[in-house]
Amino acid sequence: MAEKLGGDGLIGELCNGFQLLMDSDKGVITFESLKKNSALLGLQELSDNDFYGMLKEGDFDGDGALNQMEFCVLMFRLSPELMDHSHFLLDEAFQQECFQHFNF
Repeated sequence: MAEKLGGDGLIGELCNGFQLLMDSDKGVITFESLKKNSALLGLQELSDNDFYGMLKEGDFDGDGALNQMEFCVLMFRLSPELMDHSHFLLDEAFQQECFQHFNF
């Protein structure tokens, strides 16, 4: 998926996933919003403990919810192929920057 989307497309898809799962009033993913909206992603079979575990694993600031940055980091951590491809995208961006800087 990451290869087809490219860097900007991948970030866009992660942002769309965040928007889908977040509590629109609070602007973060809460336990309630995750549980309610997860069926849209085919995750209806997950237990409450699974949802709490996801929130706990991604909640870096300890507020009990996931902001957009925490969600994106969690998705990269849980999806090794995203992490592998992100290294490729960073390398590609670095090479482009070098080519522009040195006028190749």
